[in-house]
Amino acid sequence: MSINIRKATAEDLKAIHNLVTELAIYEKEPEAVTATLQDYQNDFAAGIFQAFVAEANGEIIGMTLYYIAYSTWKGKMLFLEDFVITQSYRRKGIGKLLFDALIEEAKKLGVARMKWQVLDWNEPAINFYKKYNARIDEGWLNCNFPKEQLKAF
Repeated sequence: MSINIRKATAEDLKAIHNLVTELAIYEKEPEAVTATLQDYQNDFAAGIFQAFVAEANGEIIGMTLYYIAYSTWKGKMLFLEDFVITQSYRRKGIGKLLFDALIEEAKKLGVARMKWQVLDWNEPAINFYKKYNARIDEGWLNCNFPKEQLKAF
């Protein structure tokens, strides 16, 4: 099987959106995906996010979606928002190819840090990151305001 890793284009956004939905199902929150394909298209065109995709036989089977963020303590950082390989292609080394491409991008961009989150119950992902000797922080809690709550302010 030949795998091609490349930067995503606007033509890939439907497949990326489908992979995000697949990830949400895996994470037991399929209803949480409210961003539409049109949102993806608008935000990608505006440079809000970028992605790498993995292709096999012309089909997109995985992706890493990321954006540039800023740490007041460290400076520019690359934030990996989502990383997913479609179920039937997992455990074939494709995740490593995608993650390695993202690491190279972080180095090329000269970021001070590459950052991401992983659910505490997602043992396969945690074990994957441990192979890279990633620092897995404890003690930080995620906080957010959903759009509905922001409207109340």
